[in-house]
Amino acid sequence: MLRLMLNAHHRIAMPAETKFLLPAYMARCEFGDLRVRKNRRALAEWITERKETRFGTLGLDAAEIVREIVAGPPTLGSALAIVFRAHARQCGKPRWGDKRPSYLRHVGTLVRMFPDAQFVHLVRDGRDCVASMEEAPWYRQDVHHAISAWREAIDTGRRLATRLDYDAYYELQYERLVADPADELIRLCGFLGEEFDPAMTRPQGLVEPTIPAQRREHARGTGDLITSSRIGMWAQRLDPWEISLAEAAFGERLAEYGYEPSGLPRPSAAQLARFGKTSTHRRMAQRKADLRERWQRHHEPGPVESLLIMEPAVPEPSAP
Repeated sequence: MLRLMLNAHHRIAMPAETKFLLPAYMARCEFGDLRVRKNRRALAEWITERKETRFGTLGLDAAEIVREIVAGPPTLGSALAIVFRAHARQCGKPRWGDKRPSYLRHVGTLVRMFPDAQFVHLVRDGRDCVASMEEAPWYRQDVHHAISAWREAIDTGRRLATRLDYDAYYELQYERLVADPADELIRLCGFLGEEFDPAMTRPQGLVEPTIPAQRREHARGTGDLITSSRIGMWAQRLDPWEISLAEAAFGERLAEYGYEPSGLPRPSAAQLARFGKTSTHRRMAQRKADLRERWQRHHEPGPVESLLIMEPAVPEPSAP
């Protein structure tokens, strides 16, 4: 919903999830020194030819993008920005963005590639998030992982709010956004340094054909995007034991965002122990990923920062 709202702005292009930005970064050592022309071509073809990247959903000419990347600045961030810039240019817009929930865990990586990036974190009642994840066709894990994911997202957001500049990180709540879209979007546009566009409050008709086929079913469910009817659906969609476990795991985080507790009794010791095991496993996996990232930084073949200069704003059409 928020992605479509931002995409409705006349200066901002926000495509459906492309899924090539982080994978390209993780594979950066495989492409070699991008000052070498053939290596830039290999990277460009990796982005444009692999189905996993969803490059095809952008509607861009692959050959032209390859040429732009080969002729562009020799850094990974530059190559990736060229793709998003081309999509924004195709939409007649000067700014671009990208949306993936997992970006929250990789903000340091994104800042390395795009030092002037701005991050928007949309927070929703954790219990509704857990219910939504459990029902998502792409979700393959259990409720313990879903609960851990929301708690980790909130804690990470808090750390980012203190570490990033005031003009680099912005947090808003889903419930307030659907209750008063115009007010919340005016504030968001202020953070982005853009004038508010009233079209942002009417994104219902903007479920674009660029959404992959496997997600069209979900897209059809967004026809009535701005509605408060989905708030509190966790009470019907989650089992009582799942609710009590989520509330115990979330602790004061729910109350700090104004979410009311259910009043259910605390979960059993066995349920808490099982959740603790999952949470510990996730922390260990994240630490291993952090160590792997440090090693890769010492061995990466070249700089990753985007050297692309932002294109000038698209001029407003003159009045007849």
